Amino acid sequence: MSSTLAEPAAAPRSLSRAEHAAGMAAYRAAGERLAAEIGNRGPLRLTDDGALHPDIQAAYWRHGYYIFEGVIDAEEIAALRADAHNMLERAPVGPEAKLDAQGRPALGLDHARLPYRFTRPLADPWGGTQLLGGRHPAQMSQPKPDADAPEWVVFLMYAMCQSMPSGLRLYGHPKLLAAAQSINGPDFVPFNDAIFVKQPGLGGSVAWHQDGVTHWNSPDWDEGIHGFNYQVQLYPTTPANCLWVIPGSHKLGRADIKAMVAANGGSEQLPGAVPLVCAAGDVTMVNRQMVHGSFANSSPDIRISLTFGFHRRRSVLGQKAALSMAETQAVYDEQRIFERSAVIQVAIDARHQAHPEEPVFRYQPFAGLEDQFRFTPETFDRVIRDYNTKDLAI
Repeated sequence: MSSTLAEPAAAPRSLSRAEHAAGMAAYRAAGERLAAEIGNRGPLRLTDDGALHPDIQAAYWRHGYYIFEGVIDAEEIAALRADAHNMLERAPVGPEAKLDAQGRPALGLDHARLPYRFTRPLADPWGGTQLLGGRHPAQMSQPKPDADAPEWVVFLMYAMCQSMPSGLRLYGHPKLLAAAQSINGPDFVPFNDAIFVKQPGLGGSVAWHQDGVTHWNSPDWDEGIHGFNYQVQLYPTTPANCLWVIPGSHKLGRADIKAMVAANGGSEQLPGAVPLVCAAGDVTMVNRQMVHGSFANSSPDIRISLTFGFHRRRSVLGQKAALSMAETQAVYDEQRIFERSAVIQVAIDARHQAHPEEPVFRYQPFAGLEDQFRFTPETFDRVIRDYNTKDLAI
């Protein structure tokens, strides 16, 4: 896959960065008020038997999201920030470049899939295109960046379990895995991971969309069939740079987003949406069928969100690769699912080696196989290296 996204369609860039920020102020305030009314946030609470607390499960299914507060402590956030910034510093200077800004060979040149995607500053590289199954049908505003903006900015980074030692350990977090099991069953499987980077005054938008593309017309469709995503926030997020969601939209089937924008007078400021404002260390859990998106980051605040998702196994088994994996034409058979799920088991052991005082999550698909998937140099090469070529995108 190319390291660039689509060139943004020729939408007018009539607003400056500052004008865009000012024009969003009233919408942001309204979204914050609605979010406060809903609540839907608090500590990640488990029952005595290790299940996600039923009150949280009920709130998640009602609204389609939940914000877990204070899940990742300051020491771990510091390690994640250091590794994420190492990835940013070692990124190629542009889509076709091989060197980073210091003239070193860029990270990921030896990866099977280049771990960087670039966009123009404050652009919307997906909206109004056919990329990712055409699931971003309406383009966001693309304000004009400041005069000193670079030509390209990093938009997404991939392969956190391979490129970030702390990212692999995060993937084995016992409370996050326990919550995934509660939502998707004990045989839950992974989806993919991606690091969204919203650099201050530069970060591009992600147009309104729903994630899943596979099961909309399935006779077995329900509000959980496309799984969910976590986002671990490395910095405080604000209404200007965070993810926005339309609560309850996961229950309504496939949305006609283009019609929603048209009915709103062509404005991307869709009514009823709320911003997922977080502190560093908070983790959002968002249903992949939610209508959600984020605006161009015309603010002075950085956002780095480590995003990784999980599915029900029965949603994935036998399905054909979709979204970013569509070009592989793979079918997700038992072996493919086992090999991609093995990353979870190796991550569990990597975390246990670093945090022996924590409870160890028992991942049911690998019960009895733990010794074969300890975190060692051999399993890193066998399981973790280029693991994202086996993502389970539906």
